[in-house]
Amino acid sequence: MDHLPVEVIGNILSRLGGARDVVIASATCRKWREAFRKHLHTLSFNSNHWPVYHDLTTNRLEILITQTIFQTTGLQGLSILMYEVDVFSASTVIAWLMYTRETLRRLFYNVRTNPHVNILEICGRQKLEMLYLAHNSITGVEPNFQRFPCLKSLSLSYINISALDLSLLLSACPKIETLELINPDIAMSDAQVTVELCSPTLKSVYVEAISLDKFILEADGVELLHLKDCALELFELIGKGTLKHFKIDDVSVIHLDIGETFDNLESVDVSNFTINWPKFYHMISRSSKLRKLRLWDVVFDDEEDVLALELIAVSFPQLSHLSLSYDLRDGVLYYVLQGSSHLENVAVLELGWTIINDLFTQWVEGLLKRCTNLKKLVIYGVVSEAKTHEECQMLASFTSSIVQLMRKYMKVEVQFEYE
Repeated sequence: MDHLPVEVIGNILSRLGGARDVVIASATCRKWREAFRKHLHTLSFNSNHWPVYHDLTTNRLEILITQTIFQTTGLQGLSILMYEVDVFSASTVIAWLMYTRETLRRLFYNVRTNPHVNILEICGRQKLEMLYLAHNSITGVEPNFQRFPCLKSLSLSYINISALDLSLLLSACPKIETLELINPDIAMSDAQVTVELCSPTLKSVYVEAISLDKFILEADGVELLHLKDCALELFELIGKGTLKHFKIDDVSVIHLDIGETFDNLESVDVSNFTINWPKFYHMISRSSKLRKLRLWDVVFDDEEDVLALELIAVSFPQLSHLSLSYDLRDGVLYYVLQGSSHLENVAVLELGWTIINDLFTQWVEGLLKRCTNLKKLVIYGVVSEAKTHEECQMLASFTSSIVQLMRKYMKVEVQFEYE
């Protein structure tokens, strides 16, 4: 260890992450203390990682953090995540940020202060590349002054912000590639709750727990779009057909428009969603490069809709991962399984039920016949705590049927997942 360059020791300490571990390790010897002061580039204060943070008074905690930060020079990553900790003094927090802002590349921050600290004003026009803000307010964004020329990733969680300020903040990040919005409190100036965001550089967008009338996203280069636990009347993506990964989970939306050009779409993941199958199929049907299709716990808004395997096999010849779980109704299995086209490239097949019945076993068998090169089959099921004798008999019969069926497909790995 004596022969290690001090810069290497600085990298080792930076990988520890937690400030407590870094301070303890740096006490090893004079060389390690020097590495801590001059070559440490990442430091993290997280109250979830060390319970003692909760036992300290606010003043003592402020002093502890201040002493630790002020012993370093050239921090590139700073994480101050204080959950269920009292409000900090604004002057102290400003001192932390002013001391580190010229070298910071990554900032994770959820500190509550009195009065409010304007993070954008302090850290704007610097070298910040990643910014995570939580449980704070953003007001009066000035794109020309509070500009982030190097920012590539922005995450806002439980933030109070107006629709206008959100749009202005995005425009102040000319190189942004990743955007996360998690349960924001969006203030509106009129009765209709509308958010319009525009960025030519965005590649990944994740939106969770947001309730709006209209959400319009103009992003010519977006490749990943994930919507979760949202209530929207209208969601519209305006782009140039660069979308590769589309995921929607437990979303209520009346009008969904993600464009018409899907030459690059590789994965579609839809779960806990009421789906208009003809319209949705028309939206993705030209995605000849699709490799993963997941339709899980979906409900068809028209009882006459049928998810035909023939349609999937013909439309998506490169499909390698198929996951299906929906309510199989009496009288539709023939239409679901009709046709003769094979899913030759499907290597992983995931199938699930909510209510087990004889149709499920027939469905599994029909899919196995179509997936001629299948390597792995995963069956998901729901098992209630209290079961009638008839339900137990049905589950036993299903298990026996699957065992017999899989004897015909000895090369396929079978896995069961029950909840």
